Amino acid sequence: MIERREFLFAGGCAAALGVGEWMRPRKLTLLLPENEKLTNVIPLQFAGWKAGGGGDIVLPDLKDSLAAKLYSERVARSYRRMSGDEAQDVMLLAAYGRAQSDVLQLHRPEKCYPATGFAITYSKLYQLPLPNGVTVPAVLLTAEMGSRVEDILYWTRLGEMLPQTYSDQRWARFTTAWNGFIADGVLMRASMIRTGDAPGFDTLSEFMRDMIMGTRANRRSTMIGDTLAQRLA
Repeated sequence: MIERREFLFAGGCAAALGVGEWMRPRKLTLLLPENEKLTNVIPLQFAGWKAGGGGDIVLPDLKDSLAAKLYSERVARSYRRMSGDEAQDVMLLAAYGRAQSDVLQLHRPEKCYPATGFAITYSKLYQLPLPNGVTVPAVLLTAEMGSRVEDILYWTRLGEMLPQTYSDQRWARFTTAWNGFIADGVLMRASMIRTGDAPGFDTLSEFMRDMIMGTRANRRSTMIGDTLAQRLA
């Protein structure tokens, strides 16, 4: 004879399984069309900035590496702009994931840089200003290793959400799963080597703003989501 507590336990397990099945995402939503490549979306030249003549930087990857599992496509380029007689150089890394599930989650720079020997010495949440009163929730970082000081501006998009922190990112994944979706995601990161005492955040902000505005209007949603892209149109 089944005891009452065993019956209740079995019922609870069944209910949990039912809820889990009900919450299981069933629809994949993509803001980058399947027939489009991120490398073709990001402009090579805009507002005085020009990508290096060598094309995209090749990122060596093993087939089973973490980056290969996290991202469907990565684009790495160096851009230069002349300001008078001075050259300003910015490195861009864009990483796109077609299905940002709990396992395939965006890999944030706060984790990437320390993993390669850098120390994060400055961190601040930031609103990147764009035209029409639009702002992109972003993060400013400074990473140091020896004499190398690198200033960084980045943001992440998960579906229509732009999480600034790990907890925001977890909540974004939960929300999309609760609504039955598996969302794609992108990490947009610009960085530059500091050559003087002043941080390069103003230059990085200009670069990212110019890049977004230099992107085709019907592809800006890949970087910042439909809602913000439509407000820029």
